[in-house]
Amino acid sequence: MKSEYEQIMDKFAAINERPVDNISMELFYKPRTISLFIVSFFSLMYFSFIRNEDNADDNIWAGACCVAFFFVIISILAFPNGPFTRPHPAVWRIVFGLSVLYLLCLIFLLFQSYKTVRQILVWIDPGLEHFHIDMDKEYGVNCSDVNLEKIWDHLDAFALAHFLGWAFKAILVRHYGICWTVSVMWEITEVAFAHLLPNFTECWWDALLLDVLLCNALGIWVGLQFCKMLEMRDYNWVGINEIQTTTGKLKRAVLQFTPSSWTHVRWLDPNCTYMRFWAICQLVIFWQVCELNTFFLKHIFEMPPTHPLVIWRLGFVGIIVAPSVRQYYMYATDPGCKRVGTQCWVYGAIMASEALLCIKNGKELFSHTQATNIIVWLLIQFLMSVICVSGCVMWTVYFQGNKSSKSNVSSPQKLSKQNSLSSDEGDSTSKGDAEDSVNIRRRLISNDSEAQS
Repeated sequence: MKSEYEQIMDKFAAINERPVDNISMELFYKPRTISLFIVSFFSLMYFSFIRNEDNADDNIWAGACCVAFFFVIISILAFPNGPFTRPHPAVWRIVFGLSVLYLLCLIFLLFQSYKTVRQILVWIDPGLEHFHIDMDKEYGVNCSDVNLEKIWDHLDAFALAHFLGWAFKAILVRHYGICWTVSVMWEITEVAFAHLLPNFTECWWDALLLDVLLCNALGIWVGLQFCKMLEMRDYNWVGINEIQTTTGKLKRAVLQFTPSSWTHVRWLDPNCTYMRFWAICQLVIFWQVCELNTFFLKHIFEMPPTHPLVIWRLGFVGIIVAPSVRQYYMYATDPGCKRVGTQCWVYGAIMASEALLCIKNGKELFSHTQATNIIVWLLIQFLMSVICVSGCVMWTVYFQGNKSSKSNVSSPQKLSKQNSLSSDEGDSTSKGDAEDSVNIRRRLISNDSEAQS
């Protein structure tokens, strides 16, 4: 019988250092530390000795890239897998390592002046030297003049970005109530901060019709339909060595980049605790802060919306959010999980550091802050978060009560044991939990000993 401490550590290990079960191709999972050391340092010796060192900027750039490369190597050797193991744990160790490196860069920039930060950005991309935000440009004008041609002109690349972004967010969160709440509250956020960020000023039909009811709604629906399709799929993994045909082997290799299992998540439960209630409210508010960081960073440090640094940051944040949300979900919904995962902690530190960087370097911008707008915004955010969570719980009680009472996972006690099953990749469970939830496993995963090579 495991002690309470051992059970807590097992829960934490499931989301922070998940092992790969039933390996069928040992070649890709055997340690190669000595080989990696030899290849890395011979490469270092080769490139450091043959380089032309006449240009100081090139030397600094090459040195920075080499530091990042070796930091990634150390990440593969030392950092945790996180909650996912597909396509390979090393991929998620690299993601975690890069997120730590990004956090360290943000902390370094916090100790520099605005002029120094701008010089660093111009050194990375000289084209930024002559780019400046046009504060005199008017947005959201002639809103009463509405026609199909004008609406069609607004369906540009940014509308596609709205759709794809919300489809991705829906896949991460997998909850209509939370996604719709964040979608509506973001439009309120744009109104509250429009006096600081002029591009937040939109016509009512742009914000309501195009953003909320078209791009966001369609993205949420597509993302959740994709989740529903993956929930209905049978997961019966066979090792690639057991497949006889070449076509079958190739198909299995491609499927390695898909989740090993997929189940419906339960953010809310009619009998959920206050701690879980406030954790979800915090998730909704933190989401708004993360989105605001994107716009304030490119506005304060004057970068165009399509600049590669902006695009790369969005893509990178999207990648590190995936394991962070998974770890936060386990922390919020599983009473046996007493600690947030390391990737979630690092992402929280990144979000806070970006906000501090904006506040420190945007003193002139924030001096025009209308305190009333911000106070009202905070109150609305808080109230909408509470209403969202309360409404979702009441929906479960009054409209899904009969279904939940017949479900094997309806009770919070059983839910706390089975949360480790509801993961993008299927979380590891202890033997005791597996015995308690054998019916759930048979329904979700046709073969419990799935290969994850």
